[in-house]
Amino acid sequence: MANPRLRSLLWWRRWAKKDWAIAAVGFTVVAFALTLLSNSWRDEPDSEITRPFHPIAASDLVELTLLQNAKARGALCLDGSAPGYHFKKGFGSGANNWLLHIEGGGWCNTIESCSWRKGTPLGSSKYMDRKVPFSGILSSHPSQNPEFFNWNKVKIRYCDGASLAGHPENELKNGSALFFRGQLIWEVVMDELLSVGLSKAKQALLSGCSAGGLATLIHCDDFRRLLPTDATVKCLADAGFFLDEKDVLQHWTMRAFYHDVVILQGLAKSLHKDCVTRMEPSKCLFPEEIIKNINTPVFLVNPAYDFWQIQHILIPEASDPHGYWQKCKLNIHNCNPSQLEILQGFRGSMLKALNEFQKNKEGGMFINSCFIHCQTWITETWHSPSSPRINKKTIAESVGDWYFSRNVVKQIDCPFPCNPTCYHMNFTVFSRG
Repeated sequence: MANPRLRSLLWWRRWAKKDWAIAAVGFTVVAFALTLLSNSWRDEPDSEITRPFHPIAASDLVELTLLQNAKARGALCLDGSAPGYHFKKGFGSGANNWLLHIEGGGWCNTIESCSWRKGTPLGSSKYMDRKVPFSGILSSHPSQNPEFFNWNKVKIRYCDGASLAGHPENELKNGSALFFRGQLIWEVVMDELLSVGLSKAKQALLSGCSAGGLATLIHCDDFRRLLPTDATVKCLADAGFFLDEKDVLQHWTMRAFYHDVVILQGLAKSLHKDCVTRMEPSKCLFPEEIIKNINTPVFLVNPAYDFWQIQHILIPEASDPHGYWQKCKLNIHNCNPSQLEILQGFRGSMLKALNEFQKNKEGGMFINSCFIHCQTWITETWHSPSSPRINKKTIAESVGDWYFSRNVVKQIDCPFPCNPTCYHMNFTVFSRG
């Protein structure tokens, strides 16, 4: 088997040539690129990080399970193949507790981009790895995952291109052979997990990264409704708080993109009814609107300088035709003072969008000042001696304090470059050659 981190790099290089909206750059490259990070505290910020990765043991690899009755129920990936998940049984005190994590990987907004996507693991189970490592929030090692290590853990694979929210009514019968079944995938996965023990859960946490974090927010209250009324059920969105912001040329790039996704895959039916009656349905896909209507307790993990959002919402390629932002987008240490000022403004927009949520007594947040994307599914950023911290707490410790109601957790970092514990992505090495 090829090195999975090397394979992630090769995917990134291939996807970078496609329409940015198709790509899952922020999700797929992280596992490899964390080995190439630079640290804000280093005298030479372009130097590559030397912190070792935790080794992956055979016991950390978990087999892919394809949905048994997917075709009978019409729950299909973009290409018509059966969706899948990876399941590791809990033990000891965690035998009746469940942690679900929805994989991320961008979206597709056109027939062309969805057709391309169906030839990848993000559109077809034919291309998915049959075994994947469970690390970070999915780890079974108490030193790496102190709160949830012995829970039943599930990684839900993402193959619909619409955050598990699409509907088949909008499938085009023009020979494209695309299946928009995200909502059905969610329902059938839940039914199968309920049948193998989730229905008896005492404690449960639905989580997800990037587009999977958005899916977590979309389905959070439904997840709560499926479980016993006396169970403790909460949701965690990692790097899923996408902003409805203009890009540097004052264009609504992300809003227009979400509009196309919603129309193409019929997402309005999966969004909050009150919201879609009051405004354009695509606006209801933005987390700032979604969290206004969620009744289940939610925790938000997000970097204030989310590189995916900076590269694709704030500074998409079309808004930088002369490459003024190129070096800055690849490595935040390369940003000049005027560019940093704009990035600080983007951070300000995120905090403003979170203003009402901060008043939510049951909500929690960990907004650090790192140039990164997803942080919960990798041990190095979730919980290790060198993990990013705010007020001396790792993300895992902060989430644990919130989930088990030990403390109110509203962790907001000071602005970049103040936090010496941050991991900062350095994409410069990918752009060479």
